[in-house]
Amino acid sequence: MGSDGPSVSPLLGNLKISRVRTILTHKYPYPHEHSRHIMIAVIMVCFLFISSDNMHTLIQKLDNNIKWWSMYVCLIGFFYFFSSPFIGKTIKPSYSNFSRWYVGWIFVASLYHLPSFQSMGVDMRMNLSLFITIYISSVLFLTAFHIVFLGLWYLGLVARVAGKRPEIFTIFQNCTVISIACCAFYSRCGNRALHREEQQTIHAHNNTWLSNFLRIHELKDQMCSSWLAPVGSASDYPLLSKWVIYGEIVCNGQCGGTSSEISPLYSLWATFIGLYIANYVVERSTGWTLTHPSSTTEHEKPTKLTKPNFLDMVPWYSGTSADLFKTVFDLLVSVTLFVGRFDMRMMQAAMRKVPDEAKSEDLLYDQFCGRDDIWFDFMADTGDGGNSSYTVARLLAQPYLKARTGGPKLVLPRGNFLLIGGDLAYPNPSSFTYEKRFFAPFESALQPPTWFKTEHIAINKPEMPQGVSNLRDYYGPQCFIIPGNHDWFDGLHTFMRYICHKSWLGGWFMPQKRSYFALQLPNGWWVFGLDLALHGDIDVYQFKFFAELCQNKIGEADSVVVMTHEPNWLLDWYWKEKTGKNVSHLICDYLKGRCKLRMAGDLHNYMRHSAAVSEAGPTCIEHLLVNGCGGAFLHPTHVFRDFKSFCGTQYDCKTSYPSYGDSRRIALGNILKFRKKNWQFDIIGGVIYFILVFSLFPQCNLVHVLHEDSWSGCIKGFITTVSSALIYMLEHSYISSAGSLALLVVAISFVPTKLSRRRRVAIGILHAFAHMTAALILMLLLEFGIEICIRNHLLATSGYHTLYDWYRSMESEHFPDPTGLRARLEQWTFGLYPACIKYLMSAFDVPEVMAVTRTNICKNGMLSLSRSVSVIYYTSVFIYFWVFSTPVVSLIFGSYLYICINWFHIHFDEAFSSLRIANYKAFTRFHVTKDGDLEVFTLAVDKVPKDWKLDPEWEAEEKGTHQMSHERKHPSKWRAVSSPDPTNSVKLIDHFVIKRTTGSKINSKQ
Repeated sequence: MGSDGPSVSPLLGNLKISRVRTILTHKYPYPHEHSRHIMIAVIMVCFLFISSDNMHTLIQKLDNNIKWWSMYVCLIGFFYFFSSPFIGKTIKPSYSNFSRWYVGWIFVASLYHLPSFQSMGVDMRMNLSLFITIYISSVLFLTAFHIVFLGLWYLGLVARVAGKRPEIFTIFQNCTVISIACCAFYSRCGNRALHREEQQTIHAHNNTWLSNFLRIHELKDQMCSSWLAPVGSASDYPLLSKWVIYGEIVCNGQCGGTSSEISPLYSLWATFIGLYIANYVVERSTGWTLTHPSSTTEHEKPTKLTKPNFLDMVPWYSGTSADLFKTVFDLLVSVTLFVGRFDMRMMQAAMRKVPDEAKSEDLLYDQFCGRDDIWFDFMADTGDGGNSSYTVARLLAQPYLKARTGGPKLVLPRGNFLLIGGDLAYPNPSSFTYEKRFFAPFESALQPPTWFKTEHIAINKPEMPQGVSNLRDYYGPQCFIIPGNHDWFDGLHTFMRYICHKSWLGGWFMPQKRSYFALQLPNGWWVFGLDLALHGDIDVYQFKFFAELCQNKIGEADSVVVMTHEPNWLLDWYWKEKTGKNVSHLICDYLKGRCKLRMAGDLHNYMRHSAAVSEAGPTCIEHLLVNGCGGAFLHPTHVFRDFKSFCGTQYDCKTSYPSYGDSRRIALGNILKFRKKNWQFDIIGGVIYFILVFSLFPQCNLVHVLHEDSWSGCIKGFITTVSSALIYMLEHSYISSAGSLALLVVAISFVPTKLSRRRRVAIGILHAFAHMTAALILMLLLEFGIEICIRNHLLATSGYHTLYDWYRSMESEHFPDPTGLRARLEQWTFGLYPACIKYLMSAFDVPEVMAVTRTNICKNGMLSLSRSVSVIYYTSVFIYFWVFSTPVVSLIFGSYLYICINWFHIHFDEAFSSLRIANYKAFTRFHVTKDGDLEVFTLAVDKVPKDWKLDPEWEAEEKGTHQMSHERKHPSKWRAVSSPDPTNSVKLIDHFVIKRTTGSKINSKQ
C-alpha cells in the first residue's frame, strides 16, 4: 500500500509483464492496425482466387466489344486520379478517410453493373447485397454488445477502463472487414452444407495434403471443405437451433428435405464476432486488472513528446479553410478602415514622451556600438510551414555553423542579434498563428528561459534577465522585428501584443517597444528598420525620426543598412508603378549615398543586385538584397530577371536562388502536382463545374452518336453534341448561364493588371472557355455511360429497389431458414431490420437510382418529378460528377498557372503558392569587422526535412536551473530523422564585402 509503484508478482514478472501490458491495454493499436492487416490479407486472398479462375474468358469477352474496354478504362482512370492525392499518405485523417470510403462506395456501385465479372468467379451483385446485409447485422449486433458492456461498467461489474467508449468509426471499420471476409468466403465456397460422407472422403485423403497444396484448385476446395468447414448440425446445439441460418443442399438431381447443417457463412460470421467480443473484453477489463493493480491512472499520465507538432504549409487554395476567409475579411476591413483613416504608427508616435526623436530610447538602440565587431542575421517571411520555419530557426540557433563552399567549410558564429523582416505568420495575424506558426518553431530551436511564462505581458521593456542591469551587459542573442503586410491585416494588433509587449522569442531577447527602430552598430554602421504598413511607405512621424537621426547622429563617413518588408525596387518595376516616395526621399536626400545596402523580404526567394560600375559618381544605394526564404512557400526568380535599374542607377544581378532555370522547372509542378498539393480545392472546382452543367442533365437525345458506324462519325457526332449543349446552355439554361457568366467575370478579373486590358480579356475568355468545355465533355461522358448501360439492360431494369428485390429471391433460395429467424427479426424490430437493408441497398446503388430517374424524366419530363425525387436525382448525379470533374478542373487551372508564369510572367504569387514548396530556405549573416567592413554571407538549405526526432545530444546535455539556452552546445530540441540535417547540409550561396566608407570614395569588393 505504501509502495511508490504497483507491485508485480514473480509469475507475471517472469512473463515479461511489460509485453503483456502492451498487448492487453488500450494503448495497443487495436483494432485499427488489426483491421488494416486483415483487410490486406482478405484482398490478397480474393485476388488469388479471382486471378486463377478464367481470366482469359474476361479478356475474350471484352475483346469482342471495345465500348466495355473504354468504359472500364475511363471509370478506373477517373477514380484513380481522384484518389491520387491520398495514395500512400494521410493528408488529413477526416477528409482522407472520407475520400477513401467515398471512392470505394461509388466505384464498386458502378463497377458491379458492368458485364463479365461472373466469368472471373465473382458474382458482384450477390457479393454486394450480401455485404450490405452482413454489415447491417454486424453493426446492430456490435452496437448492442457495446451498450450492454457499458451498462455492466456503470454497475461496476467490469474494470473502470471499460468506460472508455469505442470510436464509432472503429466499429464501422471492423464490421466492414468482417463483411468483406464473409463475402470472400462465399465467393469461393458458397453456402453449401457439408454431409458426413463428404467429410469422410476428405479425411481419407489427408495424407496427400502436400500434393493438394501445390494445386491451386484443390487447395481452395480443401480450404472450403476442411479448414473453414461448418461447425456441424444444428441438432448438436439444441439451444441455438432457432437462432442460426442453415446451409444449402447441393446434390445431383432432386434433393429431398432441408439441411440440418449450420450455414458455413453464418458460422464464419459468428466466429469473427466472437473473436471481436473476446478480444475487446480482455483488452478493456482483464488486461487492465492484471497489469494495473494500483490506483494510479497510468493512461492519464503525460507522455513524452517524441516528435514536434508542427503545422503544415498553409493551403492557399482551400475551399474549406476558415483562416483564409478570415484573412480576406481582415484585409477588406484593414484596407477600408485603417488605410488613410487610422494608423497604429501614429498612435505609437503619440505615446512617445521624448520630444527629441533622435534621443528616444524607444526607437534607438545603441547597446552594440561599443563592441569591436559584431555578427547579426537577417531573415523574413517565416511562420508558414513548421518544418521550413524550424529549419531556418535551427540554423540561426547554432553556436557555430559549418557551411559548404565547394572547398574548406566556412565556420560562422551565431549572430549577436537577429533581424526579421516581417510576415511573421500566415495567412493572418492571430494568437493561434503567432503561437503555432511563429513562436513554436523558434522555441524548439532555442528555448526561452525557465522562468519565462508565455502568458506574461511586458509592461516596462526591456525586462532584463536576472543578474543583468542594462542592455550593454547582456551578451545573449537579441531580436528586432518589423511588421509585414500580413501582420497589418488586423491593424497591427497581434504584432503589438506578441512582439512589442513580450520579451522573448524562444531564446532571443526582444527589447524593442515599437514597430520601427534604429540600431547603432560598431565602426560607423547603422541599421534602419522601417515599417511600411499597408501603404508601402513610411508615415510622416516615422520619416521625422529617421530624418533627424540622419542629421544629428549619423556621421558623413557612416554607413547605413535599410531594412523594409517590401522590395519596392523589384515590385515597382514589375507592376510598372512607383511607391515608397517617403523612403526614397529619406535615402536619396538625407542619407546621401550613405545607404550601402537595402534589404527586404516579401518575395520568398533570394536575389542580390549590385550597382554597375559607373563614372557618374556615387549611387544612392550600392546593393539591393531580397531574402524572404525564412519559412514561407517559394517564389519564382525568373520573372524578375529583366530588372536592370532603380532610382537612375543600373544594377546587375549577382545571385539568384533558386536559379532562373530551376525556377522555370519548378513551375511545371502546377500541371503535375496542383491537385496533390491543393486537394481542398475540390470543393470549389467540383461545385463550379456542376453549376455550369446543372441545367443540362439529363441528355436524352444521344442515340444518334451511338448509332454511328465509324470512329470518325462517333467523334464528329460527339463534337456536334458538345457544341449544341454549349449553345443550349447559353440560350435556355438560367442557372448554367449565370454560372458561366460569373466564371467569365472571375476569370477576366483574376488576370493581373500588369497586362493590357485587351490581353487580360483574351486570357480570361480562353481560361473560362476551357473550363466550360471540359465541364460539358464530362457531363456528356457521364450521360453516355448511363445511356449505354440502360440500352444493354444493365441499369433501370425494374425500379429503385432492384438490388434488394433480387437479393430477397436469392436469399430464400440459397440461405434456408426453416425456423423463421428472419421473420422473427422483422417482427421484433417492427420492420426496421429489413427496411434498413432495403433502403441502404438503394442508397448504395446510386447508378440505379440515377438511371431509373433519368428514364422517367426522358419519358414524362422534369415536371413529372416531385421535389424530393428531383433532389435525389441531382444529388446522385453530383456524387459521380464531382469525382469526374475535380481532377480535370485542377489540371486545367494548374496548366493555366504554368502557362501564365512561364510565358507571360504573371501570377508569380498564385502560381507558386499553389505548390506549397517548403524547400530552398535561406538567411543572411552579416559581420561588421574590426576594420569597419561589412561581410555578407547568405546560407541556404536546398531540402527541408519532413520528419524530426528528439536530438539525443540535446537530451543528454545537462541543463542548469538558471542556464540560458544560448549557452548550451546543442540548443535545438529536434533533429532530422532520415534526410540530412540542416546543420550538415547548409551551404554558402552568396558572399560579398561592403567596404568601409573613406572620405567621399565608396568601394565595394565582390
